[in-house]
Parts: sequence; structure tokens; C-alpha cells
Amino acid sequence: MADAPDPAKKRFIALTLIRWTGVGLVLLGLLINAGKIALPGIVGVVLVVVGLFDAFVMPVILARKWKSKD
Repeated sequence: MADAPDPAKKRFIALTLIRWTGVGLVLLGLLINAGKIALPGIVGVVLVVVGLFDAFVMPVILARKWKSKD
């Protein structure tokens, strides 16, 4: 009998990838604002804001959505 895939493992991986993507966006935005990447400063600011949202808010929203109902 084949074991069913564990949805908690997939959700944990998804949350981790979302967090790391957010961190990457923040770092990219900071590099743009520091002048290391030739893009307008507003692009850097937007990436930092979106990255912070991805890293801190999205995992909480998804965890609440995926929370099992008792």
C-alpha cells in the first residue's frame, strides 16, 4: 500500500520558499537602492516592501488558511 503524501510537509516547504523569496526580494531591493544594480530607486523600494510582505505577512496568512479545523 502506497503512503499518501503528507500535506503538512508540502505546506512547510511552501511557507519556507515564500519566506526565502521575500528575503531575496529585500536583498535585491537593497542592492538597487545602494546603486549596485542600475535600476531606478523606486523599483528598489517596491521590491523591499513586497519582500517584507512576503517574508512576514504571507506565511501567517497561509498558515491561518491551512489551519485544520477542529
